[in-house]
Amino acid sequence: MVQIRLANTIDAPAILAIYAPYIEQTSITFETETPSVPAFADRINTYLQNWPWLVCEINGRIAGYAYASRYRERVAYQWSVECSVYIHDDFLRAGVAGALYSALFDILKRQGYRNVYAVINLPNDRSVALHERMGFQWFATYEQVGYKLGQWKNVGWWRLILNDFGMEPAAPIPFSQLDHTFLHDLFHQHALAIKEV
Repeated sequence: MVQIRLANTIDAPAILAIYAPYIEQTSITFETETPSVPAFADRINTYLQNWPWLVCEINGRIAGYAYASRYRERVAYQWSVECSVYIHDDFLRAGVAGALYSALFDILKRQGYRNVYAVINLPNDRSVALHERMGFQWFATYEQVGYKLGQWKNVGWWRLILNDFGMEPAAPIPFSQLDHTFLHDLFHQHALAIKEV
């Protein structure tokens, strides 16, 4: 059985099991210390106040997750967010990342966000291909902006426009205040695109 649903704090150990190898063995994330399970559970709960955090579950296992987060602190940036997606190695090429992202972006659009940014540590051909399939366009590369695992790293920025731009935009709706009645059908629709592995 395949389902997409909201993450919750009980998912923290399974999500962290996916994320920790990226922290410890790669520069795909610039996070350098693996958080504790309680700290990661708090992170999930905190993010869910303002932005969606989704998981894909396949036959009872967390296959991957995707979430949005603040772009920058200043109020004038409030219509922009960053996105992230991580997939368990056992579920690569099953369509999990695309389905999670499609659901995530549909929610962010309803919240009233205009831009979603993907920040990709380079080289990462698989991530670049995924984001460009989802409609993102590259616009900048920050050269030698981070140092991890003995290397200076370049970071590329990709942008997806979610909503039209207009004058006097309303502030985005925090996720915790959004009417969630549409989520069940939305998650079911996007889960249909995932292949069971």
